[in-house]
Amino acid sequence: MNLFLRTELVKNYKSNSQIARVLTENWVKENSYCPYCGNTYLTEFQNNMPVADFYCSSCSEQFELKSKRTVKIGKTITDGAYSTMLERLNSNNNPHFFFLTYDNSNWSINNFVVIPKHYFVSDIIIRRKPLPKTAKRAGWIGCNINLAKIPEYGRIFIVKDKKIIDKKKVQSLWQGTDFLKNKKGKSKGWILEIMNCVDKLDDTFTLKQIYAFENHLQRKFPNNRFIKDKIRQQLQVLRDKGLLEFKGNGKYQKTKL
Repeated sequence: MNLFLRTELVKNYKSNSQIARVLTENWVKENSYCPYCGNTYLTEFQNNMPVADFYCSSCSEQFELKSKRTVKIGKTITDGAYSTMLERLNSNNNPHFFFLTYDNSNWSINNFVVIPKHYFVSDIIIRRKPLPKTAKRAGWIGCNINLAKIPEYGRIFIVKDKKIIDKKKVQSLWQGTDFLKNKKGKSKGWILEIMNCVDKLDDTFTLKQIYAFENHLQRKFPNNRFIKDKIRQQLQVLRDKGLLEFKGNGKYQKTKL
């Protein structure tokens, strides 16, 4: 995997947005692979494809690329139309997301992360203000993706801080939470919320510590009167899927990423 962008491809371009698009899309096409099945190559969709940028010819999984000129991924990523994004969350062809950050001082890749689509729920989509009347697209409403609400297990790095992550580890991390794709509605909401709560705790934590999130979860799920029971149930799911290890006496250990 070459961590440098091919700047010779854009020597005749003047638009910064076009330069970024051409360089990053070409990098993914030449260097990435399908994190789901391991296929060595991803195929680029034709320009202006409304849903995704790449697809895997082996397993047919689709991926949308978002890139940013920065060192870190950050807490939010700018996306397109708010209404379109919400529609896509409930569709069968909603793509997985690639997020890429690069350094334009030497045109190198800083981070490249994939987030499986089963981590995307309406809660992480932030509605932006409508464009003013003076704008060319007056009234248009965009959105941001709140990455801070995606559990750590859902942010699978292919390149992290300029370090290439082993392909087998990437696929193992993906497969470890693939069970989420079969969960819907509140069932998915609960497990994602518990995963986010676990993220806020040390690698080893107690049941008492995670019970401290009871009030937060009660506000999130006001119709549930058995919050502690639900917490224990979701911890058991994470244990059964190998994301947590129960150490006994109310103690849990996170599985290392």
